[in-house]
Amino acid sequence: MNDLLLIGTYALVAGAAVAGAGAVVLRLLSRRSIAVHICVLIAVTVVAVAAGVVAVSWAMFLSAHDLQVVLLTVVAAAVVSLGVGAVFGRRLAAAAVWAAEARATERRLEAGRRDLVAWVSHDLRTPLAGLRAMAEALEDNVVDDPGTVAEYHRRIRVEADRMSRLVDDLFELSRINAGALRLALSTVPLADVVSDAIATTAPLAARRRVRILAAESGWPVVTGSEPELSRIVANLLVNSVRYTPADGTVHIAAGMDHGDAWLTVSDSCGGIPEADLPRIFDVAFRGERARTPQSPGATAGGGLGLAIVRGLVEAHGGRVHAHNTEGGCRFEVRLPVARA
Repeated sequence: MNDLLLIGTYALVAGAAVAGAGAVVLRLLSRRSIAVHICVLIAVTVVAVAAGVVAVSWAMFLSAHDLQVVLLTVVAAAVVSLGVGAVFGRRLAAAAVWAAEARATERRLEAGRRDLVAWVSHDLRTPLAGLRAMAEALEDNVVDDPGTVAEYHRRIRVEADRMSRLVDDLFELSRINAGALRLALSTVPLADVVSDAIATTAPLAARRRVRILAAESGWPVVTGSEPELSRIVANLLVNSVRYTPADGTVHIAAGMDHGDAWLTVSDSCGGIPEADLPRIFDVAFRGERARTPQSPGATAGGGLGLAIVRGLVEAHGGRVHAHNTEGGCRFEVRLPVARA
């Protein structure tokens, strides 16, 4: 019994010494990644076992040959254990990081959904109240002047169109978020898409006295779905036109580099605060603080256009980002080039 107690003491002391050294190492590596911490923990465990075996073997006064056999066995087992531990430790660390990111993403999406519901409720309440008031006024013959009646009809149509666009944007965004978007990919000349988008945006630009200038050449051919690509370009143009001051200019250009096609839309909105740049593509983020104030009577955007742009671009396997330029900002979209 005394021998067993002595052997246990030797093993405990050796393991405790290794554990203490491991605690110091972990403290020194406190700012390193999870994978490093897991690998250190596995190494401390294996080395503690090996140290206990070696200490006990030394205390038992084994022959040199027997001691070499024990040490070789311990080293071989330690190498295998450390290798396996390192591989699975990295996997566990990656899984932990992925799970943390997934939880953070889920919380962000849930917060976005709550904000979206609150925003839609708030944004629809005013036009619906106005529509109801005008409809009741027409129904009760409160207004009978032909000019006033015509103005009421015009405003009803304008508000109905705006709410229809909002519903379309919500439907498109729900398809993107639900993964239900199906792209009919083909070879699409970007020049044709831009030309159609400029024609669609021209009435808004004319009302706001904003010029849209497109590059004369350099338009690449991309792989994508033409309706969705048109939506991307149109949303970017509408966004830039809406926040560009009167008599301002919106530039659109494209080209190829590093194996990608790029398209940029530049405006003179006055710039976006650096704190708002990471949120510019979030749902319902309108960015009034980031842009030149709108003229009186202008209708605010829905706050969904840039979120839809990001969703559609990523569905094409591309990416989009925004950055400030002198006196304005620039949106850059990168898409896969059509392969011959």
